[in-house]
Parts: sequence; C-alpha cells; structure tokens
Amino acid sequence: MGWHSRTRTLQVFDTELSADTVEWCPIPQFSHVLACGTYQLQKGDEKETAENCPAPSRIGRVYLFDCNPQTSFIPPLTETQRIDTPAILDLKWCHVLISERPVLGMATASGEIQLYKLMESQQGTCGLENELSTGLGPDRLALSLDWSTGRGESSDVRVVSSDSSGSLTVLSLGEASLTAVCQWKAHDFEAWIAAFSYWDTQIVYSGGDDCKLKGWDLRMGSSSPTFTSKRHTMGVCSIHSNPHREHILATGSYDENVLLWDGRNMKHPLSETAVGGGVWRLKWHPTEEHLLLAACMHNDFHILHCQKAIEGQDAPCQVLASYILHNSLAYGADWSRLPLSNSTPPSPQEPPQTSIGLTESGGHLRIQYESPTASFDTSLEDDSGRYIPEQCSVPEKSSIPDPFTSPARDSQSLSCLMATCSFYDHMMHVWRWDWSPEDKQKPSEPVLSS
Repeated sequence: MGWHSRTRTLQVFDTELSADTVEWCPIPQFSHVLACGTYQLQKGDEKETAENCPAPSRIGRVYLFDCNPQTSFIPPLTETQRIDTPAILDLKWCHVLISERPVLGMATASGEIQLYKLMESQQGTCGLENELSTGLGPDRLALSLDWSTGRGESSDVRVVSSDSSGSLTVLSLGEASLTAVCQWKAHDFEAWIAAFSYWDTQIVYSGGDDCKLKGWDLRMGSSSPTFTSKRHTMGVCSIHSNPHREHILATGSYDENVLLWDGRNMKHPLSETAVGGGVWRLKWHPTEEHLLLAACMHNDFHILHCQKAIEGQDAPCQVLASYILHNSLAYGADWSRLPLSNSTPPSPQEPPQTSIGLTESGGHLRIQYESPTASFDTSLEDDSGRYIPEQCSVPEKSSIPDPFTSPARDSQSLSCLMATCSFYDHMMHVWRWDWSPEDKQKPSEPVLSS
C-alpha cells in the first residue's frame, strides 16, 4: 500500500529573539498550551576595546500561547503571555501535575533550573508564575533538562540537567523546594544533553561535545558510567527514551546521524539513519511508538518511521515527511497532543495544494517570506528544479509500509499538529502533518489481476 504524506503550515510567529526550544504541554486538559523559549547573545559596543569591553550578556524570553486548531481560516495560536528571562537553552513540561498544576522547567544561561507553574485566570486564559529556581554552580550554562515522569508516574519526581562545564545534576522536587541530590563531572567538554530512562528512572543517559554517549546508574554512584559509547563521531546533543517501548533509546549528534539503541546492549545500535544535519532534538510521538520527530539544524525537520529498527531488523528509519519551510537552524520541535479533524481546510497562510508523496519523488516546497505572518509564495518542484503544476501528478513513489500495527484501529490515517522553531530568523511555525493510505485504485482505472 502506498501512502500520502502532507505537511501544511498553519501559522508563523516572529519571536524577535532567536528561538531554540518549543514545547506543548503534555497534561491532557492543558494540551492547548504551547511554550517557546528564546536565546539571544548581546555583544558589547564594537567601539569598546578588548580591555574594557564587558562580557557578552545572554537574554531570553518565554512565550506562552493558547492553540485552537479547529477554527477554519483563523490562525490557531493566540499569544497569552511573554516573560523576559535569562537566555533559555531548553524547556520541558513535567508530564504530571505538581500540586494540581502543570509545571514548566527551564534550563537557562544563568546556570539555573527554573520552574514555572501554569495558572488559570478568571478570564479563562493561562499564565506562568515563577515557582522555584536552583543554581547548578558558578560560571556555567544549563544546557538541557529532562523530567523523570515520561511515562506519567508521579512518585519521586526528579529533574536531570546537563551544563557547559560537562557536569550532570540530578534534582529532587519537594513540596516547596528543588534540591540537588547529586552532581558530577560527566564529560570533558560541554554536556549538551541529559535524559532519564523513562522505564527505570535510576538510569540516566548523557551526551557531550567529547563525542561520547554515556549511561549512569544512580544506585551505583557517579564515579564511573555503566557504559561509554563512541559510536557517534561528533558531539552528542540529543537523547530521548521511548515512553512506549521499554529499552528503546534514540540519540542524535552533530555527525548528522540518528541512532536507535536497545538499552540492554549499548555496544552496537539497532539502526543508523543519516538525516543530513546536526540532530539537535529528537521527540518520540506521544502515542505512536514508531514515530520520531527530528530537528536537524542545517537540514530542517523530519518525521522518521522506526518500526523495522525497533523490531531488530537492522534497517535505517524511513523518512515519512520533511518540513523545510524554516530559513535558519532547525532547533526546537515537538508533537502536540491536541486532536485534529481528518479534514484539511485550505489554510489562510498558503493556497490549496494537492496531496503529494515526498518519500521518493524528491518533491518539496520552496518558500519566500512576505512577512512573518503574511501569506507565502509557494511552488512545488522536483529534484531537477522543474515546477510541478497542482493538477499534475508527481513522480511515482515506492510504497511505505503501514506504520500502525494495531488491528483494532478503525482508520489507518493520522493527523498531527506540530510546532517547530528556528534560530537566526527567530521564527516559530505551527503546522500539521497528514498521513493517509492512497486509494488502491482510481475509479477510472481498470483492475489489474495479480
């Protein structure tokens, strides 16, 4: 069976400062809430001499949005709040309620982990309130954080963070405190990423600019890792534990490869997929265990189908769809849990287009900005740059296997809402991906016997 894969831009938002992280709230009743974090390096006056020039400052801002994707011809996002902060390098929502409120964690350039609780106003809008903060130590930037709650378990809530000194810090969240439980030197250079195993939260993974991927068992102390892998050939900057399949881990690196691992055997990866850009963030789908979203810095955003690799078939992951409409470094990316209707009305941001398959044809959209929120000039091209009119079919593509393995599923189609952001052009995009089987035959075509 062949499949249609289609991406459609719904809205573009100018964050003014460089955007590097975006996160949908995972709490079901607050899944309409979206947060975006920014990072801006402010250099001193060019006229200043080296002796009296102050150190560059890093400023940031967090944006909060309310999303309603079901309204036709109306941009789905409404900005509800913006807060100036130290530069933000990572955002993560806790997967469970804390004291009956959603909590957003920030890793900042001031070397702090800051927690904000989400509150509802009498007008029905949501806003963030600063709750707690803990410093990781002097002269360091907090580079990443992860919560231990990835499978929705609310006991012993902890945060792990990595920083620019190469250290990891595990923090415990109490009723009114965020306390460092342990901290240790994990990497020779910047520790770009740290993440829990969501299936055993005493296990922590880390990746650094020393090109090493490491595992740590908190029950055994931090004097030595449980493993050290040099399978990535450049800095390791993304790690995500699969919340649906035990032992499955995804890692990404500046070496432009996504590796999938079985945590019981970290000597050799299950698969290696070249995605053509440094892999800054990886996100497993909230419900579909085989779908992985990759933010690939110099090569846009891609949705990978990982079923064969997870099942041990030693095959690269199939790229199901690519979103290429950003004009700068692809940094932040996340899946929304908001439900979408199967219908795809024409967007106010772009003209209607026919559904196309991008897996083999090489077809892609070329975009020119008129303004951050105005309509796009779009055209469809093939690999040689030739324009493909809307009513013409694209080159035939090979079939992609059915990504859904549950026989109880009524429909084998999927519609997802996504948010992505890019750095130097300070843009956040909200878009949808529709994935559906092709008709086995068109009415006008004869039936071919097998």
